[in-house]
Amino acid sequence: METFFNNENQSYERAAKRVKELRGFYGNLTSYCLVIPFLTALNLLTDAGHLWFFWPMLGWGIGIAAHGINTFGIGKHWEEQKIRELMEEERKNKKSL
Repeated sequence: METFFNNENQSYERAAKRVKELRGFYGNLTSYCLVIPFLTALNLLTDAGHLWFFWPMLGWGIGIAAHGINTFGIGKHWEEQKIRELMEEERKNKKSL
């Protein structure tokens, strides 16, 4: 019975962590979608000869791309697989003792 509650608690913690990651990513993306058009309009209305808004758009866009890669687990499959493998090995070692 204790194992069931422990597994359920771990599942809840993982789900809560995942929701927090998704919320952070979508908050960042929303901020980007609101701020960049404002900066673009500001730049074009004040000094259309020097287009400086491309720099924050590019830098922040790279940051959002990296955040998205981390959030949506692109390339994380091997990490989860290794964790499962190590947990299974630990379980086998406990049974053999």
